[in-house]
Amino acid sequence: MILTVTPNPAVDKSTRTTQLIPEKKLRCSDMVVEAGGGGINVSKGLQRLGAPNMALITSGGFNGKQLEACLQEERISYHTIQIPGETRENIVVLEEQSNNQFRFVLPGPTLQAEIEEDILNAIKNLPVAPEIIVGSGSLPPGFNDNFYARLVTLANQLGAKPIIDCSGKPLELAVAAGVYLVKPNLNELSQLSGVPALETDQVVDAAQSLLKSGSCRMVAVSLGAQGAILVNKEQVIRVPAPTVKKQSTVGAGDSMVAGMCYQIWKNAEAADIIRYGVACGTAATMNPGTQLFQPAEVERLFDWLCKQ
Repeated sequence: MILTVTPNPAVDKSTRTTQLIPEKKLRCSDMVVEAGGGGINVSKGLQRLGAPNMALITSGGFNGKQLEACLQEERISYHTIQIPGETRENIVVLEEQSNNQFRFVLPGPTLQAEIEEDILNAIKNLPVAPEIIVGSGSLPPGFNDNFYARLVTLANQLGAKPIIDCSGKPLELAVAAGVYLVKPNLNELSQLSGVPALETDQVVDAAQSLLKSGSCRMVAVSLGAQGAILVNKEQVIRVPAPTVKKQSTVGAGDSMVAGMCYQIWKNAEAADIIRYGVACGTAATMNPGTQLFQPAEVERLFDWLCKQ
């Protein structure tokens, strides 16, 4: 079983309008309401791929009930940590005239340190220990930067593979704690390397430095339109991004994590792990709004990547 942890989930609301014009009433399409947040999106992707998983989430207020209703509708198994206040909302507006997306991301309620303990204790008390634990998304206001590092430590103690997808100081501390796989983009890898910026030709050296420090087993660097690079102690695998008609990049990174987790759960080779991740991430961009990938598209793209 794969456990995803989303300490700061959101109710994602998406709509579209012809053009964004200041101080005008903008007629919009029907609002689409979905459960969102990094770990939840990973669980949604895993559900589509047929991998057993559970989403551990925080939930509070009316928005929390709406969030849980969305998870129930998608038949995703979940465990709730109740919190005071309202689960946050995110709003995505597509401007049809330009095809630009505008994302409005709210911070969520400030949570006390005991919520961190509740999450970690809930993982310890699961009836079946997970094989993989994925921590993904932003931390809520009030959480310590070392929360994901503590999650990594707990996962290692339980014999689970910890995978972290976040940014900033929480990512730095989580990597130092000993993750199994980390998925930084170029900017995040620069921060982990302690340099202002990295060029593409410096990615492999930077990733190998993380491996040599003993802080992780695999580094999957997302390079957007240039694809991705997976580096482990034995090899460097470069995977191009297939050319597709993109409609939205929302959820592409989470879809990539879901694809890699799925292949790790299947004990796949490193090449298939990164290829499948790129296939899932690319397939997610082919759908509008906050939708993720279609499995049939993933398989088609994966087959193409295997032939490259």
